[in-house]
Amino acid sequence: MSYTEKAQLELMNALNSIRSEAELNEFKDLVAHFFAQKAQKAIDALWDEGVINVDTIEQWGAEHMRTPYSHATRRS
Repeated sequence: MSYTEKAQLELMNALNSIRSEAELNEFKDLVAHFFAQKAQKAIDALWDEGVINVDTIEQWGAEHMRTPYSHATRRS
């Protein structure tokens, strides 16, 4: 069994124990916190390795990264 399959089973077991919207919101907060910590560790590693610095972060703040929308052609 792969780690992905094991993780899915663990999540399904955890989800089966949720009995209210408050518990669901708490679970969602825990998952969000988990991934936020992983992202922070990755950013810290990039900082420590010199890959990013203050200038990089300032550039990110000035970037406009919206995906341009194209008008889909109508099908007849």
